[in-house]
This record gives sequence, structure tokens and C-alpha cells, in this order.
Amino acid sequence: MKILGTSAVQNPTKIEAYVKKQMAERMKKHFKSNADRKLTIEELSSKKGIKIAENTNLNVHVSIYRIKSLSNPSKKFKVETNAKQLAMTGVIILFKDINLIIVEGGPKQQKFYKNLMLNRIKWSEEEIIGQEKNVVDGEECHKIFNECQLIWEGTIRNRTFNDFSIQMFQSPKTIREFLEKYDVCHYWDYAYSTSILLSQEIE
Repeated sequence: MKILGTSAVQNPTKIEAYVKKQMAERMKKHFKSNADRKLTIEELSSKKGIKIAENTNLNVHVSIYRIKSLSNPSKKFKVETNAKQLAMTGVIILFKDINLIIVEGGPKQQKFYKNLMLNRIKWSEEEIIGQEKNVVDGEECHKIFNECQLIWEGTIRNRTFNDFSIQMFQSPKTIREFLEKYDVCHYWDYAYSTSILLSQEIE
């Protein structure tokens, strides 16, 4: 430092250039070190995926939602996209006015998804077209609005589904046959039977 101080007095311009060079080299080294530590987008996605998968090592949390209508493209997109972004597995079953969403994942993912399904998406603001009640004995008919219900949640040992998909069906029989391949036809049995009972109570 003494030599540097003496040199600075003798040739301040040269010393200033030397100091700037040293600072530039340190900054370059610092930025390179930071860049080396940063994960690429692919690496971040992979790391996030591992963390999510770790949540289901001991058991898998399952939730089943029943929705009257999923004909709204925007809402259907949110239901599907959020499940995939959360690395959840399961299926969206489209059938008339009994649409099921079966989702498997960790507790944190289920908490986020539950908030989406029951709070963030405003199902009740959507009128179901073609589901208007007929006029009976001069009484005014009333409109039917969409609804989302969490009909069951619990835990299982392993995931049933390998990914998250959308399936459209024409009859309860084909739905049951599809779920029977995964040994979870009881999901549909419960959803369908409770839906029938509910409709009878309303009538």
C-alpha cells in the first residue's frame, strides 16, 4: 500500500487506470460467479417439479369437485391449466350437468387448487343456458346458475393417474368403464348417486 501510495503521488493517472482495471476484473468475476449459480428456466422447472413430487412421497391428497357446467372455455382453461401448472394428476370428466374434476397432489397444491375452485372462479355468476325451469301453474320460471361443489377429499397411498387430462363421455356407463380401468369407479358412483338425490330434493 505504501508503494501504491508513493506511485500514486509520482503518477496518479497510471494508478487510477490500474485501480479501474482491478475493479473491472473483480466485477467481471462477480457477475460470472452469479451467472454460474443461476439455474436455467428448464432447471428451475425441474427443481420445482421435484419439490412438488416430494409432497406426495408418503401419501397423495385427492379432491373431487362436481360442476354443473364446464361449457365456459375460460373457466375450463383455468381448471385445466392450474392443475397442470401445479403438477397435479387427475382427470376432468365432461358429461351433461355432472362434470367431475378429480385432482391428485400434495397438501399445498390442493390448498391452492381448492381456493381456485371454490373462491377465485365465480361459478354462480354464470347462467346455464338451456337449463331454465318450465312455467308451472302460472308460476314464473327461474334461471339455473352454475355451481361447483367439493364432494370428497381424502388421501391414498399412490397416485391413480399419470397425468392430467380431459375426457368427454356420452353416458354414465362409459364413464364408469373408464374409471374402472384405474380402480376408482367408486368416485363416479358417489358423485352420480348424490347428484341424483340432490336433484330429487330440489324438485
